Amino acid sequence: MKSNVEVLAGVKRKLNIEVPALTVQKTFNKVLENIQKSVALKGFRKGKAPLSTLRSIYSANIKQDVVNDLIRDHYIQAISTHELYPIGDPEFEFSDPAEDQDFVFAAHIELRPQVKVKSYKDLEIPKEKLVINEAKITVTLENIRKSHSTTQDVLELRPAQLGDIAIVDFEGFVDGKPLENGAGKDHSLELGSQSFIAGFEEGIVGMSLGGTTTLHLAFPNPYHAPELAGKPVDFKVTLKSLKKKVLPELTDEFAKSLGGPADLEELKKNIRAEIESTEKQRIEEDFKNQILKKLIALNPVDVPSSLLKEQKKALVEDVKRRMSEQGMSKDELPEYLTKWDKDLEGTASEMIQSSFIIDAIATEKNLHCTDEDVEAMIVDYAAKSGIEIEKIRNFYSRADQDGRLRYSITEKKVIDEITSSIKIKEVQKAP
Repeated sequence: MKSNVEVLAGVKRKLNIEVPALTVQKTFNKVLENIQKSVALKGFRKGKAPLSTLRSIYSANIKQDVVNDLIRDHYIQAISTHELYPIGDPEFEFSDPAEDQDFVFAAHIELRPQVKVKSYKDLEIPKEKLVINEAKITVTLENIRKSHSTTQDVLELRPAQLGDIAIVDFEGFVDGKPLENGAGKDHSLELGSQSFIAGFEEGIVGMSLGGTTTLHLAFPNPYHAPELAGKPVDFKVTLKSLKKKVLPELTDEFAKSLGGPADLEELKKNIRAEIESTEKQRIEEDFKNQILKKLIALNPVDVPSSLLKEQKKALVEDVKRRMSEQGMSKDELPEYLTKWDKDLEGTASEMIQSSFIIDAIATEKNLHCTDEDVEAMIVDYAAKSGIEIEKIRNFYSRADQDGRLRYSITEKKVIDEITSSIKIKEVQKAP
């Protein structure tokens, strides 16, 4: 066998392989003999059919099996000879083999990029200063009150206003015809919740109890029902009754009723602690991303196209799932994905580059995740969560979950090592 390697762009290589005619002939004979042993032709006992007859009947199958055998054996031999470490599956190019000729084929491969990380000791990375916005505590308290609110009838004689809960009958019309699924009886609608299309709730504000009005509106564009996108619509609305939310007072008794804090002051402390924990996590994640972006800028890595394709596909699937959960229709998704295509590809590229850089530093500094690290993480999580440790071990026994856990542990060890070596510039949160 002869072979050579052509260096193409970046991490791409073309591996040219030539298999001598004698080996090709032997492979043809082996394939033919295997077919002869396994098939039974009319007029011949099993295993006794003439090879010439088999060549004629099974010509295409024979060539395919010969190609598979020759490529499998000699591709592996060639990458071993040239000490190549391909990433992803190779793409082969070849012509049909002939029994009396050399078989020549090529394998297009991508190699794992070689990363030599430049010194990062003089880097200065901005890190947001932790500041707890007291307004967030107030907002959280209000949300807790709202979640425990009750409703009561509006007794004073006044028109509907934002914040009221309006009980309405409504019927929609498009082009003068009733709108399919566009009517409701005794429908409860909080004014200002933006549950209906723009202008509907605003049109009820100011109505008097028992009154009827017609709202001349238009569906948004785009809309989850494409046939209605941007079309004018009329809604005949009758206001049948008004209710308002009544929020509980912020007292020690209310705090106790939540089943945790002993009084209002402890409730506020708990809220503050939770906000602080969330903010710390956000700041640390942003700081990590700042470090990785800087390392990528200093150490650009050739990204294998096969990995980029896989990573981008995973990101697209994640976006589809999240957008679907947020109410985006299948018809709106293609436009959204087209709009953000370059951003998704850029993110995928950064993720791959950062993983190679993390691996290079981990190798240099001996920071790769160990079995002991995994066990310590599982024990710690079991203690904090109260979940049986064997259930957690079983979950991480899956190859994909084990791989993610090990990478996250390695990444944290590397980020901690970098953080201890660089200059950190504390900055205020951007407005």
